[in-house]
Amino acid sequence: MSQSHAIDRHPSHEELGGYEGAKLAMWLFLATELLLFGVLFAAFAIFHGKYPAEFKLAHHSLDRVMGGLNTLILITSSLSVALAIDSIQRGRRTRSMWMLALTIILASGFLVVKFFEYSHKFENGIFPNSVANIVVDHEKHLFGPVPKTFEGQPIDQNGIVLFFAFYFVMTAIHGLHVVIGMSVLGGILIKMAKGRYSHWYYTPVENGGLYWHLVDLIWIYLFPLFYLIQ
Repeated sequence: MSQSHAIDRHPSHEELGGYEGAKLAMWLFLATELLLFGVLFAAFAIFHGKYPAEFKLAHHSLDRVMGGLNTLILITSSLSVALAIDSIQRGRRTRSMWMLALTIILASGFLVVKFFEYSHKFENGIFPNSVANIVVDHEKHLFGPVPKTFEGQPIDQNGIVLFFAFYFVMTAIHGLHVVIGMSVLGGILIKMAKGRYSHWYYTPVENGGLYWHLVDLIWIYLFPLFYLIQ
């Protein structure tokens, strides 16, 4: 083997220290996160079966446009973080940094939309543990007191309270994951700017991308769960 070829040889991940171990640890961590949300999804399904009319009525109070916009934002951010990983693997560090920055900007946009969505509900008396109003005119999106019946079925206000309790708890936990993901990607971006990562060593970038894909995946389930109930 010539000297020049030996210098240009891409070092194995094992030589770079613990690639397989780092990826395994990341997958195990993601599995625990999925278990957390899996328990919440299961609880939601159980109470949805107990209060089908209440859950269907309550979901009309959610803004599908804002929910759909946030879905588009997170799907786009998953694409940008995937491009960031691909770029650093190809040795295009500057492009990878731009893609990471774009991902963080999109994540910020998600939180801004969620802030306005929460604010609108608080203004109309909708909170995690109490519901004073709810959308009673679905076409005009007008709020009013919880009706006694919906589609010919009596309404138990406890079911309405449960729906919004699940909504606020699960979306708040997801929002916390968005903030954590932004912090992780921000740290990676700073280190990449300092030359810490390259096509020879990019394991943390891959793991950060995996975490962000989890954040996106969870929202893909949350959006139809709450906004598209039928």
